[in-house]
Amino acid sequence: MPTTSLLRHIEACHTARLPGSRLALRVGTATVGWILPADAALLEGLGREPGAVVLDTAARLPELAGSLAARGRFRPRGEAFDVRALPGGPVLARIDRGALPVLGIAAEGVHVNGLVRRRSAVHLWVARRAADKALDPGKLDHLVAGGIPAGLTPAETLIKEAAEEAGIPPALAAQARAVGQITYGMERPEGLRRDRLHLFDLELPEAFTPEPIDGEVAGFELWPLPRVIAAMRETDEFKFNVNLVLIDLALRLGAIDPAGQEGRALRAALDAG
Repeated sequence: MPTTSLLRHIEACHTARLPGSRLALRVGTATVGWILPADAALLEGLGREPGAVVLDTAARLPELAGSLAARGRFRPRGEAFDVRALPGGPVLARIDRGALPVLGIAAEGVHVNGLVRRRSAVHLWVARRAADKALDPGKLDHLVAGGIPAGLTPAETLIKEAAEEAGIPPALAAQARAVGQITYGMERPEGLRRDRLHLFDLELPEAFTPEPIDGEVAGFELWPLPRVIAAMRETDEFKFNVNLVLIDLALRLGAIDPAGQEGRALRAALDAG
């Protein structure tokens, strides 16, 4: 397989072409999402403009989400997420996490590279997602990863998820270092994913072993970084967006030459999001 094969993972996360067949979902003049015409037809009381449906207030967003859930368009997740028109902008509303892809509303999450230095070689803790996960069951994942719930910051979410998913004490999780962000837009079976990932590196002592706590992870394995890269090249075992974070890690650590032809192409593709 050619060395540029890692690009397939990045390209797979950039399949959204907006507006495409979707209508802009606006609150006043602010675009907060992108909705399929068939879904818009299920909803009552929407204002209409060319290429858009319009709400006079963001307070109606939870009502729209509830209507779509009642019609079987998504399974409620029981977790509220903030709705913003722009990253870092004011929170306009809070809706169930499951509604975000159906309404094409942007979401944010954290991904943590759990690193161990063993005899100067970099190793990475790799999680196996539980077989009963609603999305991507059984796929390989990061040590800690999760969406940012309503009202929490990326750092607060990291500490919460680290304790729940891997039994990492808050004092240890707080040592994680923010290393960047990745954005992408892609069409998925659950709808339009418009995600912003906040990336962290967490150096862990060799004696520490993570433990599955909340049942979202089946188990953890410590892999040398070259094995991680080989798995990305040769398989699709890692959850779709985890590949992007791992490619970024490999470039930053020099496991993939950032100045080489492949490294430059990968970095450009990541930054294009």
